[in-house]
Amino acid sequence: MLTIGNLKLSSPFILSPLAGVSDLPFRLLNRAFGCELAFTEMIDVRSLCYGSKRTEEMLTTNKHDRPLGIQIVGNEPKYILQALEALRSRPFDILDFNAACPAKKITSKGKGASLLREPQKLQELLALIVKHSPVPVTVKIRTGWAHCLNAKEIALRAQEAGISGLFIHGRTKAQGYMGNVDYTTIAQVKKILDIPVIASGDIFSKALVEKMFNETGCDAVAVARGALGNPWIFKEMIAYHTHKSFHKPDVNDIAATMNAHLKSCADFYPHDKGIVIFRKFFNWYTKGFRNARMFREKICRTKSTKEMLTLIEEFRTIHCAAAT
Repeated sequence: MLTIGNLKLSSPFILSPLAGVSDLPFRLLNRAFGCELAFTEMIDVRSLCYGSKRTEEMLTTNKHDRPLGIQIVGNEPKYILQALEALRSRPFDILDFNAACPAKKITSKGKGASLLREPQKLQELLALIVKHSPVPVTVKIRTGWAHCLNAKEIALRAQEAGISGLFIHGRTKAQGYMGNVDYTTIAQVKKILDIPVIASGDIFSKALVEKMFNETGCDAVAVARGALGNPWIFKEMIAYHTHKSFHKPDVNDIAATMNAHLKSCADFYPHDKGIVIFRKFFNWYTKGFRNARMFREKICRTKSTKEMLTLIEEFRTIHCAAAT
């Protein structure tokens, strides 16, 4: 049992926010494969205050999408408080504050990972959020900005601010998503905190999940890129956690999941937007297969659900024949 504030989870495997990916269809798909807690895309508090149409779309949920986390990013108390008020009527279970995003468009404005360089300010922002949030508050950080690994100081300050859990990505801001994961720093952070520590970074397989738990002692792991085109990762991790067997999906399983995901996207988005959204998922589902490049070229010209279904069936047929 993983407890974050008053939220009790039976699974230590969490779906991270992914920009341009973590919409309602994606979250529901991963829940069908065993994901318990999932997050919306990262939401800028200013956009939330302005009530943008895109933000409303990102916050769309339903009764099957629980427990749900919302991740916000910002650095101005005024807008953070307004955002918290706007969220008060929303159905969600946990609020995560992002101090980890390495994207230049975020850090250049003093948000995301940029706050790692301002420990006192980050602590004050977290204390403000904890005071006014109706749900448990967590923070996501990195090991540091560049060569200065100050994750331990940040983590202690965050705990003092009253957060209920800490997410840590095992790389610095300078690394982005490249280079080796720093398991040692994550382990050091876990050792000094009394709250749950959820680790992330290269969670792509059972072996890497096992490595993260064994080398850091973390309470849970957060899956991000490892779930792209691979919702089975949750089944695989649960099998590992419960000492059960896991059977990798064959091409028929993959095609069936693609069909279900496509339908969900088509139903959720207006007009043909769902088809455009699903194109990138098609590429992720088929990555590593023979003729993947040929399909990538075709996918760019696919404009209707019918055409996409035909392409999925072509993928299935070609690779079923190759397997016999």
